[in-house]
Amino acid sequence: MDKNDPEAFYARLKEELQKSTRWPADYLYKFIIPTDKEKQAAIGAIFNNTGAVIQTKKSRNGKYTSLSVTVNLKGPDQVIEKYREVGEIGGVISL
Repeated sequence: MDKNDPEAFYARLKEELQKSTRWPADYLYKFIIPTDKEKQAAIGAIFNNTGAVIQTKKSRNGKYTSLSVTVNLKGPDQVIEKYREVGEIGGVISL
């Protein structure tokens, strides 16, 4: 993500998602967090009641955890909304 201009990043993402995907559709988010149950629970809470399937995998040394979140969304605006919500959690890397 372009930390200098997140609005430009989200505008470009929205445009690409509109071009490349027929909505509603399943969308796959990938996040990396320091292994921390509170951060993992906070991300889980963002996707609570959405029907999301969340898979986790710890790094070899256990210091980091990757989360793959698959959820059916109505359109690009919902995708971006979830990225923004997760972005408020410190230490999360969005892939």
